Amino acid sequence: MLNAISGRRAARAVAFALALGLGATGAAQAKNPMVGGAPMYANKTIVENAVNSKDHTTLVAAVKAAGLVDTLSGPGPFTVFAPTNAAFAKLPPGTVESLVQPQNKPTLTKILTYHVVPGVYTAQDLVALVKKGGGQGQLTTVEGEPLAVAVQGKKVLITDVKGDTATVTIPNVMQSNGVIHVVNAVLMP
Repeated sequence: MLNAISGRRAARAVAFALALGLGATGAAQAKNPMVGGAPMYANKTIVENAVNSKDHTTLVAAVKAAGLVDTLSGPGPFTVFAPTNAAFAKLPPGTVESLVQPQNKPTLTKILTYHVVPGVYTAQDLVALVKKGGGQGQLTTVEGEPLAVAVQGKKVLITDVKGDTATVTIPNVMQSNGVIHVVNAVLMP
């Protein structure tokens, strides 16, 4: 009988250890989500991760053209609302090609810095901001103009000053210098 009790305790201990191990694996995967077919590592910077996402090649090219690589590789911390290639494709034809031209660098920089907020705002922080604001929150971008934040069901919505809205499609992609929220539209100041 003593062996049976010891055996059950051992089995429970093994089951508990396995559960802890599986939980740790799940947590590790959650910390390094896949974006654009590439893992996003929490110990890398915004730029180091973004260059690996096949869904953000337009954004990366724009960041390079605007000369913002060093800034977004810096200590931050930053919250970045990162439009996908599909989001940029929704802009009128020729817009992106025009914006990356050297003579349009000030306009491109203004648009890109409008997607960046100083500090770290996780999705949970954004939801709390909306609750505190009675249904709408506001963030001030690095560019200087505000973004409105709202929640619809389980979706976080970001609205620019022109009234256009982007939905956060992948939240909480943690970086060593902040957090990225993937969005499905380009925000315009």
